[in-house]
Amino acid sequence: MSSDGHQEEPGRDLSTWTLDQLQTFIHDARGQQLETARVAAQGQAYNSSHPREARRQWAKLSLLGNGRMLDNAEGGSARVAQQDFMLRMWVIDRLGPDNTDPDWSPEALASDRLNTLTFTPAQAAGLAEHWRDLPIEQIRELRWHKNLTAHLESLVGYLAPGPVRERLVTWAATRALLP
Repeated sequence: MSSDGHQEEPGRDLSTWTLDQLQTFIHDARGQQLETARVAAQGQAYNSSHPREARRQWAKLSLLGNGRMLDNAEGGSARVAQQDFMLRMWVIDRLGPDNTDPDWSPEALASDRLNTLTFTPAQAAGLAEHWRDLPIEQIRELRWHKNLTAHLESLVGYLAPGPVRERLVTWAATRALLP
């Protein structure tokens, strides 16, 4: 057992740690430790025996770990963006939206998602028509867009009519065309 307060022990099950212990650990973790901590926090967020607000706190901690993975170049940005989107969407779907918190605001999530995409729907659809003839890098980018637009139909249901909602609807339709 270490004396630094977060009781980091080889082989210790992080899913048994308190929120504070895991938060301290995440601030210092790197590599696989960070991924393990992120997954442990996410598992606690999914635990229906916890009160709603506690589950949101665990989800925030998982988002922190996920963001630190990107900050420390511990994984691809597409993977980090996908994990962020999926967890945020899960919280909105299961625990309810909260427009006072940008992590749980459907409008903020929609804007964040659209800002992550590098193609327009028309560009993606055009490339997808002949995707088998594209260089592997472009195919990978189309797959990235397909992954990043998963769950958009669910998000659309939380948004008021307007340009952002229409862009998501267009992307949801375009997603079906991507490899």
